[in-house]
Amino acid sequence: MRAIIPVAGVGERLRPFTHTTPKPLLSLAGKPILGHIIDNLLENGVDELVLVVGYLGEKIEEYVKSHYSVPTKFVWQKELLGLGYAIYLALREINLDEPFMIILGDTIIEADLKKLAEGNTHKIGIHWVEDPRRFGVVELSGRRIISMEEKPDYPKSHWVIAGLYYFTNGRKLLEKLTEIVEKRITTRGEIQLTDALAKMLADGEVFESIVIDGWYDCGKPETLLETHRKLLSKNGNLTELEGNIIIPPVHIAASAEVKNSIIGPYVSIGERAKIEYSILSDSIVGDGAIIKKCILYNSIIGNDAEFSGRAYQLNLGNSSKVELEWE
Repeated sequence: MRAIIPVAGVGERLRPFTHTTPKPLLSLAGKPILGHIIDNLLENGVDELVLVVGYLGEKIEEYVKSHYSVPTKFVWQKELLGLGYAIYLALREINLDEPFMIILGDTIIEADLKKLAEGNTHKIGIHWVEDPRRFGVVELSGRRIISMEEKPDYPKSHWVIAGLYYFTNGRKLLEKLTEIVEKRITTRGEIQLTDALAKMLADGEVFESIVIDGWYDCGKPETLLETHRKLLSKNGNLTELEGNIIIPPVHIAASAEVKNSIIGPYVSIGERAKIEYSILSDSIVGDGAIIKKCILYNSIIGNDAEFSGRAYQLNLGNSSKVELEWE
């Protein structure tokens, strides 16, 4: 099975962290977002990857090549015109007569992906949300999808596209995307994959829905921290560290140094980070970061950032340095 992963976006909602690190390489529970995605794909029988790269794409290419041996094609997206354009570029590089899946590079999904290949119909993963207006929204008749619309002001349902798609072949999809690209048909300023899927529906193509319960968004700081909590709840097994108080779930990298601190719950600390005389909860600390004499919660500290002094909530970008005096 082949999987297409679009990872070309800039990640503006996760500034300042994405100034120097592409969004898919931001770390969650000791592993980049993209690492969680690829590991799940390989465990579910995917044996070939197509990554659509753009912004800081050389870092993504370096990470994948150094961590995985699975055959991987890198397709460069020079114009960031939207998800539909990314998939259009990828489809021109693969065998369209073979089945494939698409999984977004900023969403971690926990599901039995092998079920996608059951039967002979296209499938889309869906998830129920309270406010569906910032997603692609589908309307259902049983399991069958009867309409879909990208980011509607007045959604027809609470079921949204969960960033997972399966196609028995790619010919019809490429046909519709080519039409949209050539005519520069956009929704909210971008070439949308959902618009191509809606055209396929109008032509009589059948799409079945698969409900995805484990759907973790990584698109902005608050959802990144929420996803971090869920991943640590499953994998944060550290309970003791000499000279410190550990409140699970916690992940601390082997090369990190932690002294006289209270860590947890829901904290991950990256490689080579140094923590001293601090209290941390519900936070992500990047590789090489230095934190001294502070209290942090609901915070993201970037790679090689330095912070000392009192604080309550903080998002500190890579290589930044902040010093505050205690009152």
